[in-house]
Amino acid sequence: MKILVYIESTNNKIHPVSLESLVAAQKISESNGAEVHAVIFNTNLIDALSNYKLDGLITPDNEELIYYHPLLYLEAFNQINLKYKPNLFIFGHTYETRDWVPRLSAKLDIPFISDCVDIKYSDKITVNRPIYQAKLAQKLSITSEQAIISFQAGSFSADDINRGVCNSNSESFDLSSVVDTINMGERFQESSGGVDLSSAEFIVSVGRGIGKEENIPIAENLADKINAQIGSSRPVVDAGWLDHSRQIGSSGQVVSPKLYFALGISGAIQHLVGMKGSKQIIAISKDKNAPIFEIADYAVVGDLLEIIPKLTDNL
Repeated sequence: MKILVYIESTNNKIHPVSLESLVAAQKISESNGAEVHAVIFNTNLIDALSNYKLDGLITPDNEELIYYHPLLYLEAFNQINLKYKPNLFIFGHTYETRDWVPRLSAKLDIPFISDCVDIKYSDKITVNRPIYQAKLAQKLSITSEQAIISFQAGSFSADDINRGVCNSNSESFDLSSVVDTINMGERFQESSGGVDLSSAEFIVSVGRGIGKEENIPIAENLADKINAQIGSSRPVVDAGWLDHSRQIGSSGQVVSPKLYFALGISGAIQHLVGMKGSKQIIAISKDKNAPIFEIADYAVVGDLLEIIPKLTDNL
């Protein structure tokens, strides 16, 4: 069996969910001896993968692939598939892959299972994925010769990557048929006002339990003290207290920090979908029956407006 993991880059860094996807591939390899290969189009990051246990690392000779374009990526993967014939393609579930991997599935006529949270192997590969806004879990078995899957951020821990030897293999892709059809304009840049919470190690997130906009600085002071990013639930954004770029959940960002403070957040399923991959969760709420307490590692029932200033002063 052969597994191919796509290593995505963002801001000239390896996307965290790509490393988590590599852990998933290594997990299967430990069960059935599968070969684990990876492909990275940003050649500036080859050295960052050199100490990970891989049977092969595919890198391009083509400058056109350094920057994302779906048609170029599709053609490169089409040629990779023809040469290597991986049984399983693994991607992180990101905004970029959501754009082009469904097209890859159609182009190669390979089934695609997206948004997975776990993978196992006994006599066949099975994956789990949340459905109906994570109210139910769906278990699927892969019986086709080839398949494509993507994983949610936080499904695995990048700290669990096996170290070892990795030999890179440079490939030159024939992209002429695609390049001739593309009129490259100015490269898209995210708004400078946007915030990428997906790579934050510490997040202090506020919900409507914060009471009013004037109380937001209480959470911001804690965030400053521990070098954390500020996040929020949807009601806070809807009220206009924080920008949408801070929203975490099914209609916002998906995060998996080392530490997640949930301040005045009830724990609606739409929010839990976005932060349940956090390594440690500290929840503070007046409502002792708040659903957030069911997944919290530390639960504090009380008034956050009294608790947080004292906590901040003692850090």
